[in-house]
Amino acid sequence: MSSEKNLLKNSIGVSLATLASRIMGLIRVKLEAMALGGGAVASIWFITLMIPNLLRRLLGEGALGMALTPVVAETERDSGIAQVRLYLAQILCVTGAILAACVILVSMIAWLTGHLAPIYGTSDFWQSKRLLGVCQLLPVMMPYAFFICLTGVIGAVLNYAGIFVRPALTALLFNICMICGLAAGVIWQMPSEKLLMFMTILTPLSGAIQLFLMLWMLRICGRFPDFSRAAFCSFAITRKVLKLAAPGIIGYGMLQLSFLVDRSMAIYLGDQAVPALTYVDRIVDLPIGLFAVSFGAVLMASMTHAAADNDWEAMERELNFSIRHVWFIGAPMAAAVIFFHNEIIRVLCLGGKYTLADLEAAKYVAIFYGFGIPFFCSLKVILPAFYSRKDMKRPFYVSMTAIAVNLILNLILMFPLRQGGLALATVIASAVNNSLLLILLYRDGLRIHMKCVISVIRSVSVALFAAWSVWMILPFVRKFSTFGSQFVNDIFILAAVAILFGIIFFAAAFIVHAPEVQEFLYILKRKKRTS
Repeated sequence: MSSEKNLLKNSIGVSLATLASRIMGLIRVKLEAMALGGGAVASIWFITLMIPNLLRRLLGEGALGMALTPVVAETERDSGIAQVRLYLAQILCVTGAILAACVILVSMIAWLTGHLAPIYGTSDFWQSKRLLGVCQLLPVMMPYAFFICLTGVIGAVLNYAGIFVRPALTALLFNICMICGLAAGVIWQMPSEKLLMFMTILTPLSGAIQLFLMLWMLRICGRFPDFSRAAFCSFAITRKVLKLAAPGIIGYGMLQLSFLVDRSMAIYLGDQAVPALTYVDRIVDLPIGLFAVSFGAVLMASMTHAAADNDWEAMERELNFSIRHVWFIGAPMAAAVIFFHNEIIRVLCLGGKYTLADLEAAKYVAIFYGFGIPFFCSLKVILPAFYSRKDMKRPFYVSMTAIAVNLILNLILMFPLRQGGLALATVIASAVNNSLLLILLYRDGLRIHMKCVISVIRSVSVALFAAWSVWMILPFVRKFSTFGSQFVNDIFILAAVAILFGIIFFAAAFIVHAPEVQEFLYILKRKKRTS
């Protein structure tokens, strides 16, 4: 099997493992909407959860894991697995100490703010229910950041070792815990304050279980950290990893700061803005997490091997192959969200405390975020082309440029388009990020082939054709939705739209000889023969 098809095979395996987690995530979205609604209570929960997640993206799934992968590859090749175990013990201990300090610092700031704001705060903001609610929950929530960041770092090591599916399955635990908590709140009709605290306690518990399972997988593959005295004789390897990761950490930090500014601006726009952005973000995250993140994780490990051998031809092939496939998946997902966001949000959110007014507030957020799906996806497979070569600085500079564009556009667009303007600014900044990174890769000699460009155009064209066709059929579908329950009618319409859209898209892609269809079929046939 060629390296590209092997890349696709591993990515499909991770995607299938991730699919279960994402389905659970969609169930969680529905329960969150029913139990928390789209106003102030939902804002408290989303902002509280956002802060440890910012740390997770920064130190768990971000630059630190990317920097660690090539170092592990180099160490294992030159010194063997025993040395990797020593280095990993040192890196986990240092990272754990940094995380523990961050957790304590953020918790103390939240506790002090929660106690002093009602006394000394004079404006409505400092007296607001949202701020005080976040300050109450955050000290309980923050240990989750410690557990989940170490889980992300270990995941990078497991991916390099060729273990992709089992780490992806651990993400199920968080969604399972959240679904259980939310279901209990809906069934027993818990007061909002009690439900929020219950979910906040479940969050770090799920993180601790995930970390335990990841350490267990390290032991199985023979890479469990060796916490002997020899691991701490010299901290040169930690300094090397942190030096490599520093530009990326700063870049990720600025990106997450930009995200935090986005949500702060959304708070200024009213109670519905943060939930509108967050619920739609969860929907948009489905194709990104299901396929692009999976492809990126596998690609990072594959490109690290190629970079270690100075095999530029293999890196270029894998980059083009990955971009073709993420656009083949991202383009129809984007078209589906743009054309049928109303049907999607009605099924996933409407009901309970989530009202039609909340749905209307999310309309333009869904449309603009929909346009951004292919750009969000492609970024996940472009960055490994830099990180696998230990090139962390240039993506950092590009990220700073994109962040500046995002903040400027936020200020310009948020007033005429409200939360929709914040979404549009994010999409434009992501497109700028993609473009600048591809220009840098072109200068390095990693070129995007014309075959890849044609494939992207074909995928977009086929996706638009499929969406337009189903849009024309939709009025006839609605005539058959005559069930007694409105929720059942909404499910019927969305299911019909999804089936028709899938059939038309793949049929049209097959007719125009899209190579991605044949490549997917090849992997599926091979799996069937070997099963």
